[in-house]
Amino acid sequence: SFGVAFRKPALVPRGLANALESLVLYIRNDIILPNLGHDARSYAPYLLTAFFFIMLCNLAGLVPYGSTATGNIAVTGTMAILTFMVVQIAAIRKHGLLGYFMMFSPPGIPFLLKFIMVPVEVISMVTKHFALAIRLFANMIAGHITILALMSIIFFFKNWLITPFPLAIILFSSLLEILISLIQAYVFTILSAVFISASLATEH
Repeated sequence: SFGVAFRKPALVPRGLANALESLVLYIRNDIILPNLGHDARSYAPYLLTAFFFIMLCNLAGLVPYGSTATGNIAVTGTMAILTFMVVQIAAIRKHGLLGYFMMFSPPGIPFLLKFIMVPVEVISMVTKHFALAIRLFANMIAGHITILALMSIIFFFKNWLITPFPLAIILFSSLLEILISLIQAYVFTILSAVFISASLATEH
C-alpha cells in the first residue's frame, strides 16, 4: 500500500499517501518517541511494521470472503514472540550480557531470596508477552463470533419479520470492527513500545 500511495512522491502528499503519512507521524510522535526517546530511531521500524501489519490483517477480515489473520493464535503468538525477541535484544544491547542477566536478580536482596526472585522475574517476562498474543487474538475472534451468532438467529427463527433486527446489529458490529481493528493495532504497538522501554530503562 505504501508503494502504491507514494509511487509519485510529492512535497505535500494527498489522498492515501497523506493518510498513511499521518498514521506514521501519529505512531512516531504519540507512541514511539514518548516511550523510547533517544532510542526511538532504532526500534521505530519494527513498531511501525507491527502496527501496519496488524491493522491490515484486522481490516482484511471485514472484506467479503476475506479472513482475519490475527484471529489465528499462531499469528498473534508469532507477533508476541517477535516482540519478546526485540525486547531481549534491546536489553542486551543497552546493558550488555552480564547486565541483562542481572535484570533477573535485583541487587540488594538476600542470596536465598534470589532462588525465588529469578523464576518470578522470568515467569513475569514471559507471561506479559503471552498476554499480548491472547489479547489481540481474543479481541479479533470475539467480533467475528458475535457477527456469526447474530446471523445464526436469522436461520434459527426462519422468519423474515425478525431479519432486519439482526442485520442492523450486524451492520453496526461491522462498523465497530473497523474501530476495534485500529484500536487493537494501537494497543499491541504501545504495549510493545512500553516493554522495550522497560528493558532499556532497567537499572542494575
